[in-house]
Amino acid sequence: MSNHPNRTQTSLEVPPDLDVVYSNLVRIAHSPADLVLDFAHLLPGETNARVGARILMTPLSAKLLLRALTENIARYEAAFGEIHMPVSTLADQLFRPLHPPDGPAPEEGKA
Repeated sequence: MSNHPNRTQTSLEVPPDLDVVYSNLVRIAHSPADLVLDFAHLLPGETNARVGARILMTPLSAKLLLRALTENIARYEAAFGEIHMPVSTLADQLFRPLHPPDGPAPEEGKA
């Protein structure tokens, strides 16, 4: 709900046959014009996840979504307590940048 005086209230209609997609994994890609969010569900012990929904957004819409999520998570935590993040998450494992090892590369044939 917006407190902005010049905005009209938007009503969302949810079709009764809308498929609900559970997601515990999202892959994010972008171009200069768009952000693509592929939502998937990864089962424990599995290595493949099937994308259940793809959302395409402008960078502005994505930034507004980030703001809305930040505000809603803050409200959730105020009502229900802090969400504790695990030490290592699937996102950490999947999206950690690859860094080459420090120092010279090992020579072949040497142990």
